[in-house]
Amino acid sequence: VQLQASGGGLAQPGGSLRLSCAASGFIFSNYWMYWVRQAPGKEREFVAAISRISGAFYYADSVKGRFTISRNNAKNTVDLQMDSLKPEDTAVYYCAAGRVPSTSQHMYDYWGQGTLVTVSS
Repeated sequence: VQLQASGGGLAQPGGSLRLSCAASGFIFSNYWMYWVRQAPGKEREFVAAISRISGAFYYADSVKGRFTISRNNAKNTVDLQMDSLKPEDTAVYYCAAGRVPSTSQHMYDYWGQGTLVTVSS
């Protein structure tokens, strides 16, 4: 099983970044997909979730209206479009997969290695 996140980098406040996560080694369409982040000195926190066939979406209140999660089951990828970025969005972003819908990270089955997003002027 592999989840390979990419797309992180430096963005200015108000700017945009798009993260992508490529999955392999499991039946992608059977799993809910998640983005989770960990800011420096803080615990990991749920960011966004998308159901198996993109019929349902969930977002943390802190990113609602600014971030959009999407998936392509034909390509086994899940993306996170991040707009109107704020300095407090600075974190390592991880993609994860789970068989059941949950904002509790201990329910997730597979994790990627993370990609760093830095929002700074």
